[in-house]
Amino acid sequence: MPISTPLTRALGLAHPIIQAPMAGGSVTIEMIAAVCGAGALGYISAAYSTPAQILEMGRAVRGRTPNPYAVNLFVALPIPDMPADAQRALDRLAPFHAELGLAPPALPNDVKEPFAEQFPAVLDSGAKVFSFTFGIPPREAIAAAKARGIFVVGTATTVPEAVQLQEAGVDAVIAQGSEAGAHRGTFDSPFESAMIGTMALVPQVVNAVALPVIASGGIMDGRGIAAALALGAQAVQMGTAFLVCDEAATPEVHKNAILAAYGHETRLTQAFSGRHARGIVNKAMASIDGGAPGFLPYPLQNALTRPMRTAAAKQGRGEFLSLWAGQGARLARRIPAAELVARLVEETDAAVCAVSALQAR
Repeated sequence: MPISTPLTRALGLAHPIIQAPMAGGSVTIEMIAAVCGAGALGYISAAYSTPAQILEMGRAVRGRTPNPYAVNLFVALPIPDMPADAQRALDRLAPFHAELGLAPPALPNDVKEPFAEQFPAVLDSGAKVFSFTFGIPPREAIAAAKARGIFVVGTATTVPEAVQLQEAGVDAVIAQGSEAGAHRGTFDSPFESAMIGTMALVPQVVNAVALPVIASGGIMDGRGIAAALALGAQAVQMGTAFLVCDEAATPEVHKNAILAAYGHETRLTQAFSGRHARGIVNKAMASIDGGAPGFLPYPLQNALTRPMRTAAAKQGRGEFLSLWAGQGARLARRIPAAELVARLVEETDAAVCAVSALQAR
């Protein structure tokens, strides 16, 4: 039986399932269209895209499906000064560059925050939903999106962050638990105090805000969706589960690593971007994280490691990639995205029925 919530009805979705925005190239137009076509919500991951690319991706998605889709950006953060000990970060990367046949690493220059340039394109992208992470954009941006009939969603990792998002005027809140893969969305708490699991975070956010809550972090199958709905969430956002789908452009070595990894083989690192993110432990992560700090602050480190990560993806060298994955990685399935959505729907129904059957005994 299809599950309907106020959020799915507001967005015109058949199912309370959202494919997470995963910046970096894994999300393809084909996957977005397949997810949307299956009745879930697909995301254009636009954080690293130019305005022209955002507009083109919007046109491409609209050309493949009439169903609603979403777009995501990173909130603009101040660009930090280059630290005095920046050479240490170069020294950590130098051996990896040599192994990959690259020139020695060089400090990034002219790093910019693109939100102000990207946002007008989001307004013209045709997206039904605009979401953001790493903070709260200017109130004028939120108002501009809502004036265009775009549903606005913010990301929170604590209850106070969720309350701030509500006060800023968003339409829904993503409660991102600490199990989630890739970057943490924390913006108003020390990182360590925002490490709250999805099971604990979601019901507290539901109690704290008068908005639809979307559960995110460690949800990989229908059992997780049913659990999130029982906690009061009106939908779930899933990233790692979609990274291994047939349509995903995730490097083959990354897909294989996800399928083979258990939850304890992931950990949080600043090695690849300078910002805490969860991924599968590998050689680069262990080396850069080891000993004294050997990385630049975000987004400088992200720019610094990009040549290494790009070359590693082309060469199939997983030991130098940012193997982003959540703690539920082992539950991933390598199937087409539409089939994944269909299975998730069936599993959710089965999980709900199983719990109902317990009450009948």
